[in-house]
Amino acid sequence: MSRRRQTPWLHRQSRKVIGAIALLGALNTAYLTATRLFGGEAACPTSGCQQVLSSPYATLFGQPLALFGLLAYLGMAAFAFAPLLVNPDQNKTLRTSLDNTTWLLLFAGSTAMLVFSGYLMYIMFSEFVVPFGAAGICVYCIASALFALAMFLLTMFGRAWEDVGQLIFSGILVGAVVLVGSLGWHNIIKTPPSEAVNGPSVPPVTTVSGQAEVELARHLKRIGAKMFGAYWCPHCHDQKQLFGQPAAAEIPYIECAPDGANSQTALCRATPQVTGYPTWEINGQFYSGTQTLEQLAKASGYQGPTNFQISP
Repeated sequence: MSRRRQTPWLHRQSRKVIGAIALLGALNTAYLTATRLFGGEAACPTSGCQQVLSSPYATLFGQPLALFGLLAYLGMAAFAFAPLLVNPDQNKTLRTSLDNTTWLLLFAGSTAMLVFSGYLMYIMFSEFVVPFGAAGICVYCIASALFALAMFLLTMFGRAWEDVGQLIFSGILVGAVVLVGSLGWHNIIKTPPSEAVNGPSVPPVTTVSGQAEVELARHLKRIGAKMFGAYWCPHCHDQKQLFGQPAAAEIPYIECAPDGANSQTALCRATPQVTGYPTWEINGQFYSGTQTLEQLAKASGYQGPTNFQISP
């Protein structure tokens, strides 16, 4: 009498595990989406993490990139759980059809997410970790990449595929399309067509300075102070807003973004104390984050008027 071949545990449970990982990824990206849409900041264990999440690489089609990640994870969860909602004893045909179709969708989706996550890891390390070290690591991005890798491996080995050669060909095709799209997106961010000469546009300073703000900015410039920042950094814009116009134009500002106007990336990378933006260098001391004008006045030994008009 022949013994019935037992289905491997991984094949029996792979859908549930993929669905669970997709839900974890959805929670991760939902949190990031909510903080971007409602003006908050994600809790970050490193100072540079927030820079990654507020950089141009965190936006796609004018919306938070995490929003598209959230939709992708929810789609993966739906593909994973959908066949499990159909009772195979009552509707075997529908269950089989859903099972086969959603496995192909799971493979295509996990492949696309893995390739795009891998490209985002390249951007994170090349644009943030290389110049800033461990401070440039985004833990949310790494978590998402690990979720994508886990789903891809489970999709590959979580069932017995009949035509592995066709599967590999499909994976290469999907990966190539995603990679080309990623390169195009990256190129648009790095070199906006209308701003190729002068660098990307920056948000205008909308506040108005008084004499005290102008005098402080000129004092900082006179003593050789420096404000290291990036055009896309919201905290750098907040700092300029505290000075207002025309004082903001007097700030001794160092642009660190490689694609920013008058970029001085080499100087930023040669200054190891710059681990986030903005960072002030005043009289040999470094101060990270947005500083109040009172703090800048005290650190720089400013003796002029201090009736600053703009409050944080």
